[in-house]
Amino acid sequence: MNQPSVRTQETVDTLVIGAGQAGLATSYWLTQASVPHLLVERRDTLGGAWHDRWDSFCLVAPNFTLVLPGMPYDGPDPDAFMPRAGVVDYLRQYAASFHAPVRFHTSVRRLAAVDGGLVAETDDTTFLAHNVVLATGAYPVPKVPPVAGQLAPHLLQIHSQDYRRPAQLADGGVLVVGTGQSGTQIAEELYDAGREVHLAVSTCPSAPRRYRGRDVVWWLMQTFLHGAEVGVPFPTVADLPSPAARFGCDPHLSGKDGGHDISLRQFARRGIRLYGRLERASGSAVGFSADLAERLVLAETGFDKEFRPLFDAYIDAAGIDAPPDDRPPYDDLTPETVTELDLDAAGVTTVVWATGYQLDFSWVDLPILDEWSYPRHERGVTIHPGLYAVGLPWLHSEPSSVLAGVGDDAAHIVDHLVARNAGR
Repeated sequence: MNQPSVRTQETVDTLVIGAGQAGLATSYWLTQASVPHLLVERRDTLGGAWHDRWDSFCLVAPNFTLVLPGMPYDGPDPDAFMPRAGVVDYLRQYAASFHAPVRFHTSVRRLAAVDGGLVAETDDTTFLAHNVVLATGAYPVPKVPPVAGQLAPHLLQIHSQDYRRPAQLADGGVLVVGTGQSGTQIAEELYDAGREVHLAVSTCPSAPRRYRGRDVVWWLMQTFLHGAEVGVPFPTVADLPSPAARFGCDPHLSGKDGGHDISLRQFARRGIRLYGRLERASGSAVGFSADLAERLVLAETGFDKEFRPLFDAYIDAAGIDAPPDDRPPYDDLTPETVTELDLDAAGVTTVVWATGYQLDFSWVDLPILDEWSYPRHERGVTIHPGLYAVGLPWLHSEPSSVLAGVGDDAAHIVDHLVARNAGR
């Protein structure tokens, strides 16, 4: 007979759940503050969700955005775009640089309150902690729309999280659903590999790779870091039109082959077939919204509405001698609007769902979540004493969930945590 597993109990001042970039940045600041802590990680290695990107993936942001606290990028190519394996290695080196206390193969199944503290239950261990930091990241659960269940079973369906390379897919055409950063890059890779690609267009904006003489992300970083100094503060979550806007998609760009723009109309010129939103399916027959033209306009105008005014204001206020905007005019191609497609007749054998992710705090047995399953908090300090969150979309500002911004938020919650500990 199998013997029942023996549960152990451990007490720790601060438990950090997740050892991706958010958890590691938090661990760095906890180490600097001499706060005893432990990181628990469900995977068997460091690197977080970067392991879930495809083989040819490169950062969309240049290497100079690798600014985790205590170890900013200092390599020879700050303007290059690091491949997936390089990002994973960077995180491993980062953890080693301050001896981050990580325990692997440890998934927290339940988090609850007990006796003025918090209790985290894993498969074989119960952790009692004075403080807990939720650092499970922005990409815990792939999101696939309900319409997927109406597709014929002979069609291969795969989420972008599980996509690795064109040869992984069945022979034939591919329908890519979603035009965020993953969807557009995967569609481009498949087309370049000789596949016939059909692309369902979402409302994610595009952005130029370069603007006024610099990579567009350089302006984003400068405004984020120095905008307030010249009277052009970087937007925070309080500036969003609604809480739902926290989950908006990122502008589509590519860091592959040295970095380049992505234009949906240029996709159409090259032979990728564009459609509106995938709305319905029955077997191999799928239907799309009739607003493709409007979606293309939304994509093209997003940068000029959201980012261009911010960057221009920063350039003017900082007195930067930047060249004028010399972007070429938008392509004037208007693809035909097609609302019905028979995937079998079109030779499509695979559907790639590039439809993003959703948060999953179902294991948090505390009344802290809002209607979007997002922790109620004030810059990472949740409404439950001793419970913190870091690395979530728009925790404080747009870079909160990425390498460029997670360190600042981690520093903020650790400052609060240290003050709380001092009051015991």
